This record gives sequence, C-alpha cells and structure tokens, in this order.
Amino acid sequence: MLSLKVSGMTCGGCINAITKAIQAQDPQAKVEADLGMQTITLDTILSAADASQLITEAGFPVRN
Repeated sequence: MLSLKVSGMTCGGCINAITKAIQAQDPQAKVEADLGMQTITLDTILSAADASQLITEAGFPVRN
C-alpha cells in the first residue's frame, strides 16, 4: 500500500484520471482518494516513484 499527497484533485473526474493512469501500468491496482486531505492510497505493484511519475504526468503533482 502506498499513500501519496497529490495536488489539484477537486472532483471525481480527477480521481478517474489518476485511476486510469495507474491502471494503465497495473490493471489490478486499487485506488482510493480523499479529496479533502488531497491524498491517494494505492494497492499496486508499482513503486512509489513510478506511481508518483504516472500521477504527475496525468496532471496532478505529487508532494512530499
């Protein structure tokens, strides 16, 4: 399980875009988001670095 802080998420469409980006590389991944806390929790085989890169490329910068 990975938990990442993500900037710019405002709606379900944002969550869908992130989910699509992650599942393109790991189709079995599970993505949960908390819009209020601006966090994403991932159950994935991807590394934190790979997941962060995919989310950032989808337009949602990952913060430390």
